[in-house]
Amino acid sequence: MSKKPFILGIETSCDETAASILTENDNGYPIILSNIISSQIDVHKEFGGVVPELAARSHIEKIDWIVKKAIEDSGVEIKEIDAVASTAGPGLVVCLSVGLSFGKAFAASINKPFIAVNHLEGHALSPKLNSKINYPYLLLLISGGHSQYLSVKNLGEYKRLGTTIDDAIGEAYDKTAKLLGIEFPGGPQIEILAEKGDPHRYNLPKPIFNKGGCNLSFAGLKTAILKVSKEIKTEQEKFDLAASFQKTVIEILYKKTKIAFTEFENTVKPKENKFVVAGGVAANKKIRDMLINLCKDKSYEPIFPPIELCGDNAAMIAVVGLEKFKLKQFNNLDYPAKPRWPLDEKAKFLKGAGVKL
Repeated sequence: MSKKPFILGIETSCDETAASILTENDNGYPIILSNIISSQIDVHKEFGGVVPELAARSHIEKIDWIVKKAIEDSGVEIKEIDAVASTAGPGLVVCLSVGLSFGKAFAASINKPFIAVNHLEGHALSPKLNSKINYPYLLLLISGGHSQYLSVKNLGEYKRLGTTIDDAIGEAYDKTAKLLGIEFPGGPQIEILAEKGDPHRYNLPKPIFNKGGCNLSFAGLKTAILKVSKEIKTEQEKFDLAASFQKTVIEILYKKTKIAFTEFENTVKPKENKFVVAGGVAANKKIRDMLINLCKDKSYEPIFPPIELCGDNAAMIAVVGLEKFKLKQFNNLDYPAKPRWPLDEKAKFLKGAGVKL
């Protein structure tokens, strides 16, 4: 019996310092042996958002301990590790550099291969951590920094079908929370407040709702929230605005996802219709429920990572490392950090003023 590979994954693209050890079973499916995540909520709370320099400093302070704990918890000895996979982008360059440099140094010290991982590819492959999923499949990546529909054809083969032309959905959630006086990170709290509110109280805009294919836009919605929030006088009005915001987001995702289904089927012509939803916002129960029901209507199989693996973590980086290790896709130790690194390198950059859809 051939030795099963042990992969060390490291993630520091934003404000989570994370490390994981992963291997596979006899059928080739990933097994998480450890997955350590240290968040920085208390570091950034008073600033209402992530401060890159403070995040990088926190990574530097914690990375050695986090990796050591991941190795100890896995029961694997350092000499048994077969490769080191670190996030190289996209993300905050000062943060990326911490985990990337540590991973390179660790790989060099044990004389094992180094693998640079695209953070978005980690999200794209994260369902492999709990599902027997084969290519191709449609991916909706929704997080604090990204909102994209992608056709996942194979490892390293991605076609972007739609993206946000301005804000990411997670950013819209966090900004709305901030306007409602909720401490950072407030996005998850919007879902809780929305349960107490009337989703029909405020009629909010749905930018590019009837154009742009399955591209998304949330800046106009955020601006509308800013205007309405200035007139709020009671707690109930706050709940109603949260509920109205979430209802609007769900309506946008419902329509755009239906369009993405059609585009996926037309471009890939898959034998099976599988729809993966990943990223931090994939943990939102209301959004999950809507997408699951839509999948039933359109004969798609909905696949979500476990709630604890929706946000940034190192197990998803390690699973990409495992896939690349088996194909001997290694990187040199001078591989640079890439603050912008799209999965579909051929896709047009759709952000900023003057975007034409």
